[in-house]
Amino acid sequence: MSSTRRIPARDLAQIAVFAALIIALGLPGQISIGSSGVPITLQSLGVMLTGALLGARKGVLSVMTVIVLGLALPVLAGGRTTLTSLAGPTAGFLIGWIPAVAVIGWLSMRMLPRYRTVLGIGVNVLGGIVVLYTFGIAGMVLRTDLTVWAALAANVAFLPGDLGKAVVAAAVAAQVHRAYPALLSARIPRQPAPDPTH
Repeated sequence: MSSTRRIPARDLAQIAVFAALIIALGLPGQISIGSSGVPITLQSLGVMLTGALLGARKGVLSVMTVIVLGLALPVLAGGRTTLTSLAGPTAGFLIGWIPAVAVIGWLSMRMLPRYRTVLGIGVNVLGGIVVLYTFGIAGMVLRTDLTVWAALAANVAFLPGDLGKAVVAAAVAAQVHRAYPALLSARIPRQPAPDPTH
């Protein structure tokens, strides 16, 4: 049983590299606009890229790695930790990274072996905007005195930037999948079934 559940070294390396990418995209910092307390960062671009290039399973593990590291280190944009983010109005957006990368990864995998840029943009919009904003707005409603409509209105200003990230992530993913077609389709090897005659 344990042999079928091991994660190959190649997958572990990819998970670590994309976790590092998400963290690195937080280094430029954050820009806060309006009074919602939700900052503009590049880390959601990292989440989109991770899902589009690694798929759901490895993408979720990469995002979870960032979140776990954030319990001890300031790996989130603006020098924030996971606990800092979870204590504020951005809690839903951080939690939303997990379903967002899962949706992007699962749908991106369905596209292969030919990743299509336009469809990839739609996938990134669905996971990286619709799903992420749903969790983010729910978190704002729970953490602040905003209504659902007020929280939604407070996030409208972020849409152009996030749409741009969706386009960039899809364009990059298309190039990477063209150059490395086996990247996302790799599976964990399974042990062959035992031969009952032996």
